[in-house]
Amino acid sequence: MDSFLSLFDSGISDTNNEEFSLDNVSNQEALPPEPQLGNVEYKLKIVNPSKQRFEHLVTQMKWRLREGNGEAIYEIGVEDSGNLTGLSQWDMSASLQTLQRMAKKLGATTTILRERTLDNNRTVAEVLVRKIPDDQNNIEIRIAVLGNADAGKSTLLGVLTQGSLDNGQGRARLNMFRHLHEIQSGRTSSISHEILGFTSQGQPVHYNYSELITAEEICEASTKLITFIDLAGHKKYIRTTIQGLSGYSPHHAMLVISSTAGVTGMAQEHLAIAVALNVPFFIVVTKIDLTPPMNTLRSLKSFLEQVGSRRVPLVIETIDDVITAGTNQLTENVVPIFCISSVNGDGLELLLKFLHVLPPGISSKEKDRLEQELAEFQIDENFRAGNIGQVLGGLLTKGVISEGAKLQIGPMKDGSFRKVCVKSIHRNRVPCRVVRAGQSAAICLDTYIPNLRNGMVLVSNDLKVYGCLYFQATISVIYHATGIHQGFETTVHIGNIRQTAVIVGIFSSNCIHTNESASVLFKFKGHSEYLTVGQRLLFREETAKGIGEVTQVFPLNVNTY
Repeated sequence: MDSFLSLFDSGISDTNNEEFSLDNVSNQEALPPEPQLGNVEYKLKIVNPSKQRFEHLVTQMKWRLREGNGEAIYEIGVEDSGNLTGLSQWDMSASLQTLQRMAKKLGATTTILRERTLDNNRTVAEVLVRKIPDDQNNIEIRIAVLGNADAGKSTLLGVLTQGSLDNGQGRARLNMFRHLHEIQSGRTSSISHEILGFTSQGQPVHYNYSELITAEEICEASTKLITFIDLAGHKKYIRTTIQGLSGYSPHHAMLVISSTAGVTGMAQEHLAIAVALNVPFFIVVTKIDLTPPMNTLRSLKSFLEQVGSRRVPLVIETIDDVITAGTNQLTENVVPIFCISSVNGDGLELLLKFLHVLPPGISSKEKDRLEQELAEFQIDENFRAGNIGQVLGGLLTKGVISEGAKLQIGPMKDGSFRKVCVKSIHRNRVPCRVVRAGQSAAICLDTYIPNLRNGMVLVSNDLKVYGCLYFQATISVIYHATGIHQGFETTVHIGNIRQTAVIVGIFSSNCIHTNESASVLFKFKGHSEYLTVGQRLLFREETAKGIGEVTQVFPLNVNTY
């Protein structure tokens, strides 16, 4: 492994980004100055503070927790300038006790991530403070699982969520499959959701944890919940995979690569989509018990350079590497790489620790802003469940929805919306009364609505909504063999929408080539959709692909349709 790391020495030294982590320093070097914003706080010493000072410290911790959406990192023994002064053993112990009292006042917990002894024999410490928001049962993170077919995605998820290793014959993945043909072929063809919890001390909570057998028990026992979105890896299901990445708005993506097969074309395709949608990602190399990962790791350097943004690979070998990668996942261009085996368990402990410290992907300010807006729920699944009624599965992108809420659903074939009422709500298979922006849920309606389809929305009655057939967008062509002309038909992905659209007009040009941008007018071929200005879009047709943003929507006149 050391020989591989030496390949990237020059790349890492060229990065200008600053990491707020003890692992980024050695001896008496300093951290960057304390950031004014964000969830990182430096404290040189907090020993026996006065009552007024203690209350100020608690208020400060509350603000840092809000900045980190329930998680904050405290660097103890570090000056505001970033100098590592360190503390004596007694002062460090007293400071950690004060920090624990501060956290207890807010109903939060503290976990020492690591301690380091400096050249002066003084100590600095990095502490994770976690507080579950008052309106939530736990802190939730959505992770999309990408990778080529047979890379071991479903097997890895089975091991993580079931708490037992694979037998080398695919036993761990059986619980991940939803359809008979998936069990027979061993390949995922649909989008499935699996959960993994963590206690406040970082202990995994899965179906074998203290003999827990239901999702509700896992949720109740966890302070942090990871929702894995298992996406299909085979080329024939690429549209389903894009729909999962676009519609479920994951906070992170986990790209799984088999050490036996190496970096394949579909892996590059999946990662290019994640980069286009601005989803932070990390890489897991599986099956290292069958083939040493050296060749795969070497090929990852050029692979990551192809996706741009000067991505620098960091092979995770120690707990220090884990914490550095986790605390900087949203701000740095370093790509963590884990080498694991689902059969003998090599590397799984480091991956679990990483998932424990992985930060939520949305700031508290953004979360609060979204919750203040009128409700908008994207429908990704719809079905009838016996006598329960109409059930809608999807993601709430804006606002808050509670039981009994009066909403409207559509657009219907003529572009109109129907009035409905929410009967009940489930999250992670557990009943709840409220779902908030950024959370996925299953919503049961009080009445049956015929002809519902995936891609519709459930929105507030206070919104003036309409369907549209025509919309304008600014697009950038990632690749096309020749050029895109008027009349070009492609599958367009916008949020949870997936439909064929045709370009009926190109402004300022007659043709768009690879790496060129232009404003175009699209028309949906099938039925109207609900769009809003600013939504990101991704289109793909055979080898042609591109990205863009909706700039104007032309409402359908329902009265004259």
